[in-house]
Amino acid sequence: MPSFSVIIPVYNRPDEIGEVLESLSRLEYTDFEVIVVDDGSTLPCADVVRSFSGRLTLSYIRQNNAGPGAARNTGAAKAASPWYIFFDSDCLIPNGYFGPVNLRLAQGSVDAWGGPDRAHASFTPVQKAINYAMTSFLTTGGIRGSKRKLDRFYPRSFNMGVSRKAFEACGGFSGMRFGEDLDLSMRLSARGFVSVLIPGAFVYHKRRTRFSQFFKQVFNSGIARIHLYKRHPHSLKVVHFLPSGFLIYLVLALPGVWFATWLAVPLAAYILLLALHALYLTASPATALLSVIASCVQLTAYGGGFLGAFVKRVVFDQTEYTAFLRNFYK
Repeated sequence: MPSFSVIIPVYNRPDEIGEVLESLSRLEYTDFEVIVVDDGSTLPCADVVRSFSGRLTLSYIRQNNAGPGAARNTGAAKAASPWYIFFDSDCLIPNGYFGPVNLRLAQGSVDAWGGPDRAHASFTPVQKAINYAMTSFLTTGGIRGSKRKLDRFYPRSFNMGVSRKAFEACGGFSGMRFGEDLDLSMRLSARGFVSVLIPGAFVYHKRRTRFSQFFKQVFNSGIARIHLYKRHPHSLKVVHFLPSGFLIYLVLALPGVWFATWLAVPLAAYILLLALHALYLTASPATALLSVIASCVQLTAYGGGFLGAFVKRVVFDQTEYTAFLRNFYK
Protein backbone atom coordinates (compact mmCIF):
# COMPACT_ATOMS: atom_id res chain seq x y z
CA MET A 1 0.00 0.00 0.00
CA PRO A 2 1.49 3.39 -0.96
CA SER A 3 1.59 6.15 1.65
CA PHE A 4 -0.15 8.65 -0.65
CA SER A 5 -2.53 8.59 -3.60
CA VAL A 6 -1.99 11.54 -5.93
CA ILE A 7 -5.24 12.28 -7.79
CA ILE A 8 -5.24 14.56 -10.84
CA PRO A 9 -8.41 15.40 -12.80
CA VAL A 10 -7.84 16.55 -16.37
CA TYR A 11 -10.00 18.08 -19.07
CA ASN A 12 -8.59 18.87 -22.53
CA ARG A 13 -5.01 19.35 -21.31
CA PRO A 14 -2.95 16.45 -22.73
CA ASP A 15 0.26 18.50 -22.88
CA GLU A 16 -0.03 19.73 -19.32
CA ILE A 17 -0.83 16.32 -17.88
CA GLY A 18 2.42 15.14 -19.45
CA GLU A 19 4.30 17.94 -17.70
CA VAL A 20 2.88 17.25 -14.25
CA LEU A 21 3.53 13.52 -14.62
CA GLU A 22 7.08 14.27 -15.74
CA SER A 23 7.62 16.35 -12.60
CA LEU A 24 6.21 13.57 -10.41
CA SER A 25 8.40 10.96 -12.11
CA ARG A 26 11.52 12.91 -11.14
CA LEU A 27 10.80 13.08 -7.40
CA GLU A 28 13.25 11.36 -5.08
CA TYR A 29 10.34 10.37 -2.83
CA THR A 30 8.44 7.57 -4.56
CA ASP A 31 6.01 6.09 -2.01
CA PHE A 32 2.90 7.24 -3.85
CA GLU A 33 0.57 6.17 -6.61
CA VAL A 34 -0.85 8.48 -9.28
CA ILE A 35 -4.45 8.35 -10.49
CA VAL A 36 -5.35 10.45 -13.55
CA VAL A 37 -9.08 10.95 -14.16
CA ASP A 38 -9.98 12.19 -17.64
CA ASP A 39 -13.27 14.04 -17.22
CA GLY A 40 -14.71 13.43 -20.69
CA SER A 41 -12.09 15.36 -22.64
CA THR A 42 -12.48 15.90 -26.38
CA LEU A 43 -8.67 15.85 -26.42
CA PRO A 44 -7.97 12.53 -24.65
CA CYS A 45 -4.67 12.04 -22.86
CA ALA A 46 -4.60 8.24 -22.52
CA ASP A 47 -1.47 7.82 -24.65
CA VAL A 48 0.35 10.54 -22.74
CA VAL A 49 -0.51 8.95 -19.40
CA ARG A 50 0.44 5.45 -20.51
CA SER A 51 3.85 6.66 -21.62
CA PHE A 52 4.69 7.05 -17.90
CA SER A 53 3.54 3.57 -16.88
CA GLY A 54 7.10 2.35 -16.37
CA ARG A 55 8.14 5.38 -14.33
CA LEU A 56 5.18 5.82 -11.98
CA THR A 57 2.68 3.61 -10.18
CA LEU A 58 -0.10 4.83 -12.41
CA SER A 59 -3.81 4.42 -13.09
CA TYR A 60 -5.86 6.08 -15.82
CA ILE A 61 -9.64 6.44 -15.63
CA ARG A 62 -11.89 8.04 -18.23
CA GLN A 63 -15.44 9.12 -17.40
CA ASN A 64 -18.20 11.19 -18.93
CA ASN A 65 -17.82 14.88 -18.18
CA ALA A 66 -19.14 15.55 -14.69
CA GLY A 67 -16.94 18.35 -13.35
CA PRO A 68 -13.69 18.49 -11.38
CA GLY A 69 -15.21 17.51 -8.04
CA ALA A 70 -16.80 14.38 -9.46
CA ALA A 71 -13.53 13.48 -11.21
CA ARG A 72 -11.64 13.76 -7.94
CA ASN A 73 -14.25 11.59 -6.22
CA THR A 74 -13.77 8.97 -8.93
CA GLY A 75 -10.04 9.01 -8.28
CA ALA A 76 -10.52 8.75 -4.54
CA ALA A 77 -12.75 5.69 -4.98
CA LYS A 78 -9.86 4.02 -6.82
CA ALA A 79 -7.17 5.13 -4.33
CA ALA A 80 -5.36 2.60 -2.18
CA SER A 81 -3.63 4.80 0.40
CA PRO A 82 -4.80 6.45 3.66
CA TRP A 83 -3.93 9.93 2.31
CA TYR A 84 -5.20 11.62 -0.84
CA ILE A 85 -3.32 14.45 -2.53
CA PHE A 86 -5.15 16.49 -5.16
CA PHE A 87 -3.20 18.44 -7.77
CA ASP A 88 -4.49 20.33 -10.79
CA SER A 89 -3.28 19.18 -14.19
CA ASP A 90 -1.56 22.54 -14.80
CA CYS A 91 0.78 22.16 -11.81
CA LEU A 92 4.43 21.19 -11.61
CA ILE A 93 5.53 19.42 -8.43
CA PRO A 94 8.97 20.38 -7.04
CA ASN A 95 11.33 17.68 -5.85
CA GLY A 96 11.08 18.69 -2.21
CA TYR A 97 7.29 18.61 -1.94
CA PHE A 98 6.94 15.52 0.25
CA GLY A 99 9.60 16.48 2.79
CA PRO A 100 7.54 19.17 4.57
CA VAL A 101 4.39 17.06 4.21
CA ASN A 102 5.88 14.01 5.92
CA LEU A 103 7.45 16.18 8.61
CA ARG A 104 4.12 17.83 9.43
CA LEU A 105 2.15 14.58 9.37
CA ALA A 106 4.67 13.03 11.76
CA GLN A 107 3.80 15.76 14.27
CA GLY A 108 0.16 14.62 14.28
CA SER A 109 -3.09 16.54 14.76
CA VAL A 110 -3.81 17.07 11.07
CA ASP A 111 -6.58 15.73 8.86
CA ALA A 112 -6.05 17.90 5.78
CA TRP A 113 -3.48 20.32 4.48
CA GLY A 114 -2.86 22.78 1.71
CA GLY A 115 0.18 24.52 0.34
CA PRO A 116 0.94 27.70 -1.59
CA ASP A 117 1.66 28.08 -5.28
CA ARG A 118 4.47 29.82 -7.12
CA ALA A 119 5.49 30.75 -10.64
CA HIS A 120 8.17 28.61 -12.27
CA ALA A 121 11.00 30.27 -14.18
CA SER A 122 9.75 28.59 -17.37
CA PHE A 123 6.31 30.22 -17.19
CA THR A 124 5.38 32.91 -19.71
CA PRO A 125 5.26 36.56 -18.57
CA VAL A 126 1.45 36.41 -18.62
CA GLN A 127 1.42 33.28 -16.44
CA LYS A 128 3.82 34.93 -14.01
CA ALA A 129 1.62 38.02 -13.92
CA ILE A 130 -1.49 35.94 -13.25
CA ASN A 131 0.40 34.13 -10.50
CA TYR A 132 1.17 37.50 -8.93
CA ALA A 133 -2.48 38.52 -9.04
CA MET A 134 -3.58 35.23 -7.48
CA THR A 135 -1.01 35.20 -4.67
CA SER A 136 -0.35 38.84 -3.74
CA PHE A 137 -1.71 40.24 -0.49
CA LEU A 138 -2.47 43.44 -2.46
CA THR A 139 -5.21 41.60 -4.36
CA THR A 140 -7.34 38.70 -3.10
CA GLY A 141 -4.28 36.43 -3.05
CA GLY A 142 -3.76 36.87 0.66
CA ILE A 143 -6.47 34.30 1.37
CA ARG A 144 -4.95 31.50 -0.73
CA GLY A 145 -1.87 30.02 0.89
CA SER A 146 0.13 32.73 2.60
CA LYS A 147 0.90 33.56 6.20
CA ARG A 148 -0.40 37.03 5.35
CA LYS A 149 -3.81 35.63 4.42
CA LEU A 150 -6.79 37.94 4.79
CA ASP A 151 -9.19 35.21 5.88
CA ARG A 152 -9.08 31.81 7.54
CA PHE A 153 -7.01 29.36 5.52
CA TYR A 154 -8.87 26.63 3.68
CA PRO A 155 -6.98 24.12 1.50
CA ARG A 156 -7.67 24.38 -2.22
CA SER A 157 -7.68 21.52 -4.64
CA PHE A 158 -4.79 22.63 -6.84
CA ASN A 159 -2.61 21.55 -3.88
CA MET A 160 -4.61 19.76 -1.22
CA GLY A 161 -4.08 16.73 0.97
CA VAL A 162 -6.78 15.02 3.02
CA SER A 163 -7.01 11.78 4.95
CA ARG A 164 -9.24 9.02 3.65
CA LYS A 165 -11.10 9.06 6.96
CA ALA A 166 -11.92 12.77 6.78
CA PHE A 167 -12.71 12.67 3.06
CA GLU A 168 -15.17 9.80 3.42
CA ALA A 169 -16.75 11.31 6.54
CA CYS A 170 -17.57 14.47 4.57
CA GLY A 171 -18.76 12.62 1.47
CA GLY A 172 -16.00 13.91 -0.78
CA PHE A 173 -16.41 16.83 -3.17
CA SER A 174 -19.85 18.23 -3.94
CA GLY A 175 -21.30 18.78 -7.40
CA MET A 176 -20.27 22.45 -7.50
CA ARG A 177 -18.36 23.28 -10.71
CA PHE A 178 -16.44 26.10 -9.02
CA GLY A 179 -15.69 26.51 -5.33
CA GLU A 180 -16.04 22.79 -4.71
CA ASP A 181 -12.68 22.69 -2.94
CA LEU A 182 -13.60 25.46 -0.51
CA ASP A 183 -16.94 23.74 0.08
CA LEU A 184 -15.11 20.55 1.09
CA SER A 185 -12.65 22.48 3.29
CA MET A 186 -15.53 24.22 5.05
CA ARG A 187 -17.35 20.93 5.62
CA LEU A 188 -14.14 19.43 7.02
CA SER A 189 -13.86 22.33 9.45
CA ALA A 190 -17.53 22.10 10.45
CA ARG A 191 -17.05 18.43 11.35
CA GLY A 192 -14.07 19.24 13.56
CA PHE A 193 -11.31 17.99 11.26
CA VAL A 194 -8.04 19.92 11.45
CA SER A 195 -6.72 21.60 8.28
CA VAL A 196 -3.27 23.21 8.23
CA LEU A 197 -1.13 25.24 5.89
CA ILE A 198 2.26 23.68 5.07
CA PRO A 199 4.25 26.58 3.59
CA GLY A 200 7.05 24.35 2.30
CA ALA A 201 4.67 22.10 0.36
CA PHE A 202 4.30 24.45 -2.60
CA VAL A 203 3.61 23.72 -6.25
CA TYR A 204 4.23 25.64 -9.45
CA HIS A 205 0.79 26.51 -10.81
CA LYS A 206 0.42 27.58 -14.44
CA ARG A 207 -3.24 28.56 -14.47
CA ARG A 208 -4.41 30.32 -17.64
CA THR A 209 -2.30 31.44 -20.58
CA ARG A 210 -4.50 34.37 -21.69
CA PHE A 211 -6.22 37.16 -19.82
CA SER A 212 -9.54 36.23 -21.45
CA GLN A 213 -9.33 32.73 -19.92
CA PHE A 214 -8.27 34.24 -16.61
CA PHE A 215 -11.26 36.59 -16.64
CA LYS A 216 -13.68 33.68 -17.09
CA GLN A 217 -12.04 31.67 -14.32
CA VAL A 218 -12.13 34.50 -11.78
CA PHE A 219 -15.64 35.60 -12.78
CA ASN A 220 -16.83 32.11 -11.88
CA SER A 221 -14.89 32.32 -8.62
CA GLY A 222 -16.87 35.44 -7.74
CA ILE A 223 -20.10 33.60 -8.45
CA ALA A 224 -18.90 30.62 -6.41
CA ARG A 225 -18.28 32.82 -3.38
CA ILE A 226 -22.01 33.59 -3.18
CA HIS A 227 -22.88 29.93 -3.75
CA LEU A 228 -20.58 29.11 -0.83
CA TYR A 229 -22.30 31.74 1.28
CA LYS A 230 -25.67 30.10 0.61
CA ARG A 231 -24.23 26.75 1.74
CA HIS A 232 -22.05 28.14 4.53
CA PRO A 233 -23.48 31.47 5.77
CA HIS A 234 -20.55 32.06 8.14
CA SER A 235 -18.06 32.00 5.26
CA LEU A 236 -18.79 35.43 3.79
CA LYS A 237 -16.37 38.08 5.09
CA VAL A 238 -15.91 41.80 4.48
CA VAL A 239 -12.77 41.05 2.45
CA HIS A 240 -14.86 39.25 -0.17
CA PHE A 241 -16.69 42.51 -0.98
CA LEU A 242 -13.49 44.42 -1.79
CA PRO A 243 -13.25 43.41 -5.50
CA SER A 244 -16.87 44.52 -5.96
CA GLY A 245 -15.98 47.82 -4.33
CA PHE A 246 -13.12 48.20 -6.78
CA LEU A 247 -15.46 47.53 -9.70
CA ILE A 248 -18.08 49.96 -8.42
CA TYR A 249 -15.39 52.61 -8.01
CA LEU A 250 -14.31 52.14 -11.63
CA VAL A 251 -17.87 52.39 -12.91
CA LEU A 252 -18.93 55.38 -10.83
CA ALA A 253 -15.77 57.42 -10.29
CA LEU A 254 -13.73 57.15 -13.47
CA PRO A 255 -16.33 58.75 -15.80
CA GLY A 256 -16.09 61.83 -13.60
CA VAL A 257 -12.31 62.13 -13.97
CA TRP A 258 -12.80 64.49 -16.91
CA PHE A 259 -14.41 66.94 -14.50
CA ALA A 260 -12.58 66.14 -11.26
CA THR A 261 -9.13 64.65 -11.82
CA TRP A 262 -8.70 63.91 -8.11
CA LEU A 263 -11.12 61.00 -8.52
CA ALA A 264 -8.34 59.10 -10.28
CA VAL A 265 -5.87 59.52 -7.41
CA PRO A 266 -6.87 56.34 -5.49
CA LEU A 267 -6.61 54.22 -8.65
CA ALA A 268 -3.29 55.76 -9.66
CA ALA A 269 -1.85 55.17 -6.18
CA TYR A 270 -3.04 51.56 -6.15
CA ILE A 271 -1.63 50.86 -9.62
CA LEU A 272 1.72 52.35 -8.61
CA LEU A 273 1.79 50.21 -5.47
CA LEU A 274 0.98 47.08 -7.51
CA ALA A 275 3.67 47.89 -10.06
CA LEU A 276 6.37 48.51 -7.47
CA HIS A 277 5.48 45.41 -5.48
CA ALA A 278 5.38 43.21 -8.59
CA LEU A 279 8.67 44.66 -9.80
CA TYR A 280 10.25 43.89 -6.43
CA LEU A 281 9.04 40.27 -6.56
CA THR A 282 9.64 39.51 -10.23
CA ALA A 283 12.61 41.80 -11.05
CA SER A 284 11.05 42.26 -14.50
CA PRO A 285 9.50 45.55 -15.65
CA ALA A 286 7.49 43.73 -18.34
CA THR A 287 6.10 41.19 -15.86
CA ALA A 288 5.36 43.97 -13.38
CA LEU A 289 3.32 45.82 -16.00
CA LEU A 290 1.44 42.65 -16.90
CA SER A 291 0.90 42.01 -13.19
CA VAL A 292 -0.95 45.32 -12.90
CA ILE A 293 -3.19 44.29 -15.80
CA ALA A 294 -3.73 40.82 -14.30
CA SER A 295 -4.62 42.30 -10.93
CA CYS A 296 -7.18 44.66 -12.46
CA VAL A 297 -8.65 41.80 -14.51
CA GLN A 298 -8.87 39.69 -11.37
CA LEU A 299 -10.59 42.35 -9.27
CA THR A 300 -13.09 43.41 -11.93
CA ALA A 301 -13.93 39.83 -12.96
CA TYR A 302 -14.33 38.58 -9.40
CA GLY A 303 -16.28 41.69 -8.45
CA GLY A 304 -18.61 41.31 -11.45
CA GLY A 305 -19.29 37.65 -10.78
CA PHE A 306 -19.81 38.33 -7.08
CA LEU A 307 -22.24 41.22 -7.64
CA GLY A 308 -24.25 39.35 -10.27
CA ALA A 309 -24.53 36.28 -8.07
CA PHE A 310 -25.45 38.40 -5.05
CA VAL A 311 -28.38 39.91 -6.94
CA LYS A 312 -29.54 36.60 -8.41
CA ARG A 313 -29.04 34.36 -5.39
CA VAL A 314 -29.46 36.64 -2.40
CA VAL A 315 -31.90 39.24 -3.69
CA PHE A 316 -33.98 37.02 -6.03
CA ASP A 317 -33.19 33.65 -4.40
CA GLN A 318 -32.31 31.84 -7.65
CA THR A 319 -30.49 28.49 -7.84
CA GLU A 320 -26.77 27.88 -8.37
CA TYR A 321 -25.39 28.66 -11.81
CA THR A 322 -22.07 28.98 -13.65
CA ALA A 323 -20.96 31.39 -16.37
CA PHE A 324 -18.80 30.66 -19.44
CA LEU A 325 -19.15 26.90 -18.93
CA ARG A 326 -19.30 25.93 -22.59
CA ASN A 327 -16.44 28.13 -23.78
CA PHE A 328 -14.36 28.19 -20.60
CA TYR A 329 -11.14 27.04 -22.29
CA LYS A 330 -11.44 29.27 -25.37
